[in-house]
Amino acid sequence: MRSTRMLAGTAAAALALTMAACGDGGSDGSSDDGGSSDKGGDTLAKIKDDGVITVGIAGEEPYSFKKDGELTGATIAIHKKVFGEMGVDEVKGVQTEWGSLIPGLNAGRFDIVSAGMSILPDRCEQAAFGHPEIMYTTALMTPKGNPEDVNDMHDVADADLKLAVMSGAIESGYSDDLGINKMEVGSPQDGMDAVLQERADAFALTGISLRTMAENNPDADVDVTDPFTAIVDGKKQVGAGATVFRKGDDELREAYNKEIDKIVGDEQTFLDVVGEFGFTDAERPKGEITTEQLCKGELPDATQSEAVSD
Repeated sequence: MRSTRMLAGTAAAALALTMAACGDGGSDGSSDDGGSSDKGGDTLAKIKDDGVITVGIAGEEPYSFKKDGELTGATIAIHKKVFGEMGVDEVKGVQTEWGSLIPGLNAGRFDIVSAGMSILPDRCEQAAFGHPEIMYTTALMTPKGNPEDVNDMHDVADADLKLAVMSGAIESGYSDDLGINKMEVGSPQDGMDAVLQERADAFALTGISLRTMAENNPDADVDVTDPFTAIVDGKKQVGAGATVFRKGDDELREAYNKEIDKIVGDEQTFLDVVGEFGFTDAERPKGEITTEQLCKGELPDATQSEAVSD
C-alpha cells in the first residue's frame, strides 16, 4: 500500500507497521501515537448504527483498489475483518490521489484511510495512526533490462537520473533528502507510464506494489529491481504502514487497535487475511517498533527491515 503512501519525509522519518501497542494519554494531553487524547469523536457509534464504514483509498495494488467495480486489496481485507468483528458489515471506498487522503479524511469525505500509509512525524501532526499493520521496502521500476543499472535511490542520485515518485509518497521525501531530480505523479499507473514513455528513468514505490503492477502488465517493457531499505543520512528507513484516523476519533482507533493486534499477532491469521494479495510473514509486524516511536521520528535498529523479503 504504502502507500504505499505520503508526506515528504525527513532524514529521521521512519516508515513502519508493527503490531506493537501504543499507550494513550500522555502527560502533555496528547496520545502516544500522535492522535488527540480528547474524546468526542462519534465515528465509532455512527458506523455501528449504520453498519457501514467508508474508507479512503488511493487505488494502489495490492493495498486497496477497485477491480471490476469491487473494492479489494490487502488493507480492505484487513478492514472487512476488523470492522466485521465490530458488527460493521459493509466497507465502502472513496478513491482519491495519495496526497489527498489525509485532507479528505479531515474534511469528512471518509471515516478512515485504508492504504497502508507510512507512519511519519509530519503525518502524525495531521491525523492519528493505528498500530502498525504491514512492513514493506522500496524498489525501482525501470525500462526493460534496467539500462541505467540502478538498484537503489543512491544509484539514481549518483547518475543524476530523473525519478518518478507518487505525490505525497515517502519516496518523494527520500528524493528531496538525497537531491534526486524527481517528477511527481498522481498514481502508480502514472509512474509506470512515465517510465514507458521515457519521461522518467525509473519509478520508486514499495516493492510489493511494483511487483504486482509488473505481474498485472506482463507485456509492459519494464523490470522491477530487488527491494531495498532506503538509507538517508546514513540511517535505514524502516518501511511500514497503518490505518489513519481523524484526531479525536480515539474511541474508534482504540477499538480498531484491539482487533488489528489479533491479526498481526498471529502468523496464520495474518496470512489468512492478506496472503492472497502476495503478502507473507516477512511483511507481518513483529512488535519491534511502535507508532509512538515513528510519530516522534525515532529510528530503532533496522533489524526487521533487513529481514523483509519484499
